[in-house]
Amino acid sequence: MLAVNDCLVSDKVGEVCFCCNLECCKGCCCVEGDLGAPLEPDEISLIEDYKDEIFEYMTDAGIEVVRNNGVFAPGLGNDFVTPLIDDRDCAFLYYDDDNVARCAIETAYHDGRIPFNKPISCHLYPIRLNIYGDVIAVNYDYWDICDDALKLGKEKNIRLYRFLKEPLIRRFGEEWYAKLCDEIERH
Repeated sequence: MLAVNDCLVSDKVGEVCFCCNLECCKGCCCVEGDLGAPLEPDEISLIEDYKDEIFEYMTDAGIEVVRNNGVFAPGLGNDFVTPLIDDRDCAFLYYDDDNVARCAIETAYHDGRIPFNKPISCHLYPIRLNIYGDVIAVNYDYWDICDDALKLGKEKNIRLYRFLKEPLIRRFGEEWYAKLCDEIERH
């Protein structure tokens, strides 16, 4: 375990090799699972404010779920998650021409239609954050649907913290990320 400011970072974040392989997995992390993606309170407001722009990328089924139930659903405890279509697909996904599940929020962002990227929990995956009082635990979450990402990461020799540089900086800042890199290299 590494300490970076108010975070405890699992050693696996610096050890595991990882690189998403959408050709193999087809974006199944947006489809599989028991709940939608965890949402931060400010993300709920942003999605609500820009839902019309995001709707342009979503499936009809996803739009219907959001119109009927809202942009979030109850998660575990007091948490909120993205709503699901038929308890399976994230309401904010669509399928591209290669049948890969893509995020409508992320696509709208990259197309310059909205000022924010997909939920940070999605952007950070397979890192999951757990908050314990004033401490944030930064953990690697193994899920067998990402086995192809582990294989590709090993082939390319890309460590998880390097693969997730952009979302780690987005969540914690550049100074924090630089400290993380220093700690991992020293460790």
